[in-house]
Amino acid sequence: MGNVTLTGKGRRWVLGGHPWIYRDDIAGGEAEPGELLPVEDPNGGTVGWGLFSASSKIAVRLVSSGPEQPKREFWAERVQRAVKARERMGYLQPDGACRLIAGDADRLPGWVVDLYGKTAVVQSSTQATDRMRDFLVELLEEALPFELETIVDRSDVSIRRFEDLDPRVETLKGEVTGPVLVREGDLSYEVDVLGGHKTGSYLDQRVNRVRAAELTGSGRMLDAFCYDGLFGIRAALAGAKEVVCLDQSGPAGERLRANAERNGVADRVHFHKANCMQELRNRLEKGERYDVVVVDPPAFARNRREVDGAERGYVELNRRAIGMVEEGGFLVSASCSYNVRTPDFVRFLASAARLAGRDAWLEELRSAAPDHPALLALPETNYLKCAFLRVP
Repeated sequence: MGNVTLTGKGRRWVLGGHPWIYRDDIAGGEAEPGELLPVEDPNGGTVGWGLFSASSKIAVRLVSSGPEQPKREFWAERVQRAVKARERMGYLQPDGACRLIAGDADRLPGWVVDLYGKTAVVQSSTQATDRMRDFLVELLEEALPFELETIVDRSDVSIRRFEDLDPRVETLKGEVTGPVLVREGDLSYEVDVLGGHKTGSYLDQRVNRVRAAELTGSGRMLDAFCYDGLFGIRAALAGAKEVVCLDQSGPAGERLRANAERNGVADRVHFHKANCMQELRNRLEKGERYDVVVVDPPAFARNRREVDGAERGYVELNRRAIGMVEEGGFLVSASCSYNVRTPDFVRFLASAARLAGRDAWLEELRSAAPDHPALLALPETNYLKCAFLRVP
């Protein structure tokens, strides 16, 4: 069994509560990739146990404190705790959808599980969870109150490259014969668990979609970067008279049309395949206005070096969007870039409003749905920002 010894700075960092240990904060030791090992302070005392990476800048992700090695019961309790939390939220339904395990936020670093009905999509992003995959899947099946029909491994996220891991997509149990149909309240939609974005859908926006629909009422919504259209379809279900959805993905548009038809709102939900930045500019120049404009783009800053460029993108995107909001309407603007911090995102929105010549009131600033928890000890887990701006 390997071990690592912290520097004095590393010890102070760990005692401060943050569970990530960076390579620069390790004074010595050796371990196998993905190994569970003890972490020692400069005096040789064990401060906890963590999962080692031989490649990432994050060399160890702590999972416990104290000298006792985590055994099977430890990991089973972690999985059960996550499952029970979603059950208390009311999200654990055999035909529902939720993030069942949220990686580091659930103290299961590098391990994400999304549940779509009786299909679980697992995702590993570290050497340790690759090594533990089958064991963690076993614990998952034990913890659930119903039997899974299908388990898919969607370990194809780009961050695996920092762990020197290749992308992987495979079916571990059952068979995927097509889209998986799930339900969120009165909203029914299909999920492409093998080829869709992330694990198939964007579950983190579920509560924000409901709020945006409430604000739209019987008015009109423009949903840019709509993916499979759940903001817009949710608004149509709540009574919106027209929803315009924009995205450059043709397959997403096909799912959107199918979802709109399934929910009985196809006559009020219209998809346009387009480059959203250009299309927003075109519609702004035509003088189009909407009661609610939603912009939920992909991450503009995947690291700190990209933040300056992200600022330009967010400001210009939101300048165009806010110019299309009816007086008294709302701009719903989201950023999933953790590296764009909340105060900076609000500043970008203020710049966009000024350049558009519009006043804007920040009525709500929300984050992800409760099944995507933000661990206080790990600010990096609080990544999603969704601003609701009233434009008087």
